[in-house]
Amino acid sequence: MMADDAASAALGIELTELAEGRADCRMTVTEQMVNGHALCHGGYVFLLADTAFACACNSHGPVTVAAGAEITFVSPARAGEVLTASARERTRYGRSGIYDVTVRGEGGRVVAEFRGRSRTLREGA
Repeated sequence: MMADDAASAALGIELTELAEGRADCRMTVTEQMVNGHALCHGGYVFLLADTAFACACNSHGPVTVAAGAEITFVSPARAGEVLTASARERTRYGRSGIYDVTVRGEGGRVVAEFRGRSRTLREGA
């Protein structure tokens, strides 16, 4: 999946770990990712978390997409900082699942907490 993810590749997002129901990704915050307050724009933090979520929920094989997600921003990130997103499956039921993603900055500081809800597509959908 990551090989065909042009959006993540354009932002330099790397998949660093993948196992069934889990994935870790990292991204370096660039100058182009900062907002008017010189902080990493929240959309980029969300995108990093969403990428880790997508990798984790697709680790089971069938095509799985986001049914919804929410994020809580905890602390700011700045240009030059390396962010890591760790996605972990909480539960799967039928074609649905719930995944939690923690985004951390340097020193292990929590930058954001993300919860994603997944839905596995039916074959041929």
